[in-house]
Amino acid sequence: MNERQSFDLILPFLRPIEHLILDEGISEIMVNAGSQVFIERDGRLEAVTDVSISEAALNAAVRNIARRLGDDVSEAKPILDSRLPDGSRVAAIIRPSSIDGITLTIRKFNTRHFTMEDLIRVGTLSQPPANLLRECVEHHNNILISGGTGTGKTTLLNILAGFVPESERIILLEDTAEIAIKKPNLVRFEARKEQNGIPPITIRDLLRAALRHRPDRIIVGEIRGGEAFDLLQAMNTGHSGTLSTIHANSAIQALQRFTSCVLQSGVELPYRAIKSHIADSIQILVHVERRHGLRIVSDVLAVESYTLDSDKYLFRVLYQASESEK
Repeated sequence: MNERQSFDLILPFLRPIEHLILDEGISEIMVNAGSQVFIERDGRLEAVTDVSISEAALNAAVRNIARRLGDDVSEAKPILDSRLPDGSRVAAIIRPSSIDGITLTIRKFNTRHFTMEDLIRVGTLSQPPANLLRECVEHHNNILISGGTGTGKTTLLNILAGFVPESERIILLEDTAEIAIKKPNLVRFEARKEQNGIPPITIRDLLRAALRHRPDRIIVGEIRGGEAFDLLQAMNTGHSGTLSTIHANSAIQALQRFTSCVLQSGVELPYRAIKSHIADSIQILVHVERRHGLRIVSDVLAVESYTLDSDKYLFRVLYQASESEK
């Protein structure tokens, strides 16, 4: 099913913003309570002032969309989080949880395959760090990409995966399938939430299974919990060249967050021993952030070592965006 066919499931209920949904240059549409509409285009947020959609119409739209997608939304279940067949996400929160009225967000699955040249063109980074990151992938460095929501972590991960040689076998693990890697020997696994009595399939489950499918590269869409320990084990047992992302406010905080995720696995290892294992396993930290509406690669750090006595990581700065770039 193509993007247009996928959106046909919801367009009958959203005619006032149909042109925004079908605009290929728009990646996200946000309708705030009070019918304020915002979009994201080329990584920048813009207000849309020529669109009007009443709360009554939005309420009917959200309820109809939920039914069309085999879901439900009501006062008893005020949160909708559904996925269209093409991978686009439809999220809504109604009263009473959304205090000022209905909030609707549509995140479009981007079928366009962005390249490093695209990122250079829009100013996310320059050619030297782009070359550096390509070399890191080709040299089988384990790379962790950090950043906040909407900073472009997944886009960068997808681009870096494109530098993996065609001869290598990639196993990609995601909570929700949204990474569009184009490689001949690619295996994609997706986690599953518990639903209607059916047990969940976690990223940890998939990661353990992936090791039995002869991966040359393991890519984890996002580290969120105990799977960090299993990925750490994989990196420590010869599976080099892994790529993954994690939510963090800086590259250094990314390692603190990774440590916390390892602890969520329930493993009984001393805190400092975990940090030592992390320093031995993750070679490159890449941090992306949003400044003045623009997504930028702000830091590329090499993890040199971890000092047990001082409880500190030693880093080497490979690239840092200048203040003018920030």
